[in-house]
Formats: sequence, C-alpha cells, structure tokens
Amino acid sequence: MQGLVTVFGGSGFVGGQVVRALAKAGHRVRVAVRNPNLAYRMRMLGDVGQIEVVQANVRNAASVARALNGAEAAVNLVGVLWESGRQKFQTLHVMGARTVAEQARAAGVKRLVQISALGADAESPSKYARTKAAGEQAVREVFPGAVVIRPSIVFGPEDRFFNKFGQMAALFPALPLVGGGETKFQPVYVGDVAAVIAKAVSHPAAEGLTYELGGPAVYSFKELLELILVETGRNRVLAPIPFFAAGWIGKVGDLSPINPPLTSDQVESLKADNVANNGLPGLAEAGVVPTAVESVVPSYLYRYRKGGQYAEVPQGAF
Repeated sequence: MQGLVTVFGGSGFVGGQVVRALAKAGHRVRVAVRNPNLAYRMRMLGDVGQIEVVQANVRNAASVARALNGAEAAVNLVGVLWESGRQKFQTLHVMGARTVAEQARAAGVKRLVQISALGADAESPSKYARTKAAGEQAVREVFPGAVVIRPSIVFGPEDRFFNKFGQMAALFPALPLVGGGETKFQPVYVGDVAAVIAKAVSHPAAEGLTYELGGPAVYSFKELLELILVETGRNRVLAPIPFFAAGWIGKVGDLSPINPPLTSDQVESLKADNVANNGLPGLAEAGVVPTAVESVVPSYLYRYRKGGQYAEVPQGAF
C-alpha cells in the first residue's frame, strides 16, 4: 500500500470521489473534516483500515498540523459557494489554503494539491473568483510545487447545479434565465476531477502545474436549463432576468442561512464564461477521457420527474 494522503474537506460531493480514487490507487487516506461524526461513511470507500477520519478545521493551524502528521501528500478541497456564519470566502479560500500549505511544508509533505475553480481571477467582480485566485497565490508562495486544479461546474449524483435546477423545475412554473442565459459553461464529471487529483498526487511531472478541467462540450446556461427540462419531463418557462434585476434577487439570497437559490456574488460570476481557454493542461494532458453530461445526468435527474424512477422516460431525453 502506498503512502498516506491527507484530504481536507474530504467528506463532500467532490471529496468522496477523491477519497475513493486515492484508495483505489492504493493510498492510505486520512479524511480531515470539521465534523468527523458526519463522515463515518468515508471508511467504507476503501479496504478495512485503509481510510481514517479525523477532526480538522483549516481555520485552526494546530488541527491542520495534527491531520498532516506522517502524511506524504495532501489535498485541500475546502471551499464554499456562498458565505454564511464564519464560513467566509477570505477565511477559507485564502487564509485556510495558506494554513494548509504552511503546515504541509512544515510537516515535510512531498506533494500538495490545491483545488481552485475555473474562472479564478484576481480582477473578477466576483468575490468567490477573487478569493480563489488569492488562495492559489497564497499556496504557491508557501509551497511552490503545489498542483492547482481549476474545475468548471462539477456534475454528478450529488451536484449543486443540475440537482438545484431539477428541484426548481419540479416546484416552480418558471426557471430564471439570468442575463438571458448566454453565459457559457463546460461541465466536468466529478469522477474525472477525482482521477486527475489522484494522478497529481502520484506523478512528479505534475509538480507546480495548474490544470483547467472542463468536459467534452461547452453549453450556454440556457442550453443546460433546456437539457434539465427535457430530462425531468417538465414544461417550464425560461424567464429572462437582466443582471441588474438578478442582483436584487441575489441580495435576498445573501440573507439565507442555508443553500440560497441565488446570491449576489453568483450573479457576478454569471457575467463571465466558465470555460477552459487559457492554454493550460486539462483532462487530456492528465490522461483522463472526459465524460459527457448526457451520459451521467439522466441517471439522477429522474428523481425530479412526475413519478420519479417509475415515470416514463420523456420524449427527447438523453
């Protein structure tokens, strides 16, 4: 069995797939999370004794140091899509990322993988994108050989994009077409992202590189909503909402303590395309064959059809 890899934030949607990929590759895995009692299922993703779960919070350097004790590599997946309580963009994406990098260097960790986001940009109007860029810089200042992974929208059974709009399609007569729905996306499958991360942990050639991960096709926001409506068998109005109006809706979402449908910062993010176009290595360079949206999304959007899994497959569905 290969050396120990500590995965911060390993109990989430992407984290579960990363832990599984690392275990399959033969690594011992330590899953470092804020609430270990909620991550008991992680141990079942590998052989007996291969995966352990420990408590750590990237806001607390001592807990990060303990989680890294004896590790040969580390993966930092910690991040949030909206701010709430003490879970702030600056605190987690920048300060937390720096803490992991500093403690990894102090512990003699050989490889560090930092998960960022496609669209990370120090000049972006979106605070999320700015702090992701600042986090990359903070990590590289401390740990120059760190591998940075920038995925586009990540899709899979527990994603927060297709599931969110699938649920909205089941509940509401219309879906919001923010900015007219022209923003471009390049959704990438969660299993493909996990495969790249597992390779980055093991391959010295990845040291110091930045990967931009996008799937095999580019879609407009409108095309993605249309795909969701077809697959869920829902006839819903796609209501164009100008950015200025969406901004006011987002401000209301900012006040929500749990998973808001839209925040003001997400509106800012929608003003820029989310497509891999910087000439950086991607799935192909990592040796991973990209998975199409149409081959996976139907396997979980069925839950939003009338009748669920027993419903007749809608005409024109993939």
